Amino acid sequence: MKKILLVLAVLGMASCQQEKIGYVDNVKLMDEYQEKIDVEAKFKTKVEALAKKRDSISQAFQLEAQAFQLKAQKMSQKAAQEEYGLMQQKGQMMGQQLQQEDQQLQAAGQVEMDSIVSKVKKEIIAYGKANGYSYILGGGEGGSVLYGTDANNLTSQVVKILNDNYKK
Repeated sequence: MKKILLVLAVLGMASCQQEKIGYVDNVKLMDEYQEKIDVEAKFKTKVEALAKKRDSISQAFQLEAQAFQLKAQKMSQKAAQEEYGLMQQKGQMMGQQLQQEDQQLQAAGQVEMDSIVSKVKKEIIAYGKANGYSYILGGGEGGSVLYGTDANNLTSQVVKILNDNYKK
């Protein structure tokens, strides 16, 4: 009888120990994380600069093409075709160069964003360990939390820690 009571007492104590679970709204966290905001602003500036460069090169090439058309009227057909071929090659090379710059910019932006995501994950893990959480789930668009009480929402605490660490 004492053994049964002891087993029931142990089982009762074990069932009273609940897992500590929280969640973070991924979208809100990333929208409010200052480092991510700064990186996006930096890349937006670079994208705008590349667009201006593309427009400038395009306008210059169009002027050159118009000048060629006038010049081609006074040239022999063979010479005009040769120069037209050179103009096409030049246009293709410029297009490829701009496309390559665009791809490099996108790759650099992706590397920085991946670094930020990694930093955020590490901070969430550290927060969970420091505060005794068994699980911290991801919420927001595409997240796995469909409902959670505000008491379990850790988003603002994690954003504050991330922004405080970023300022340092």
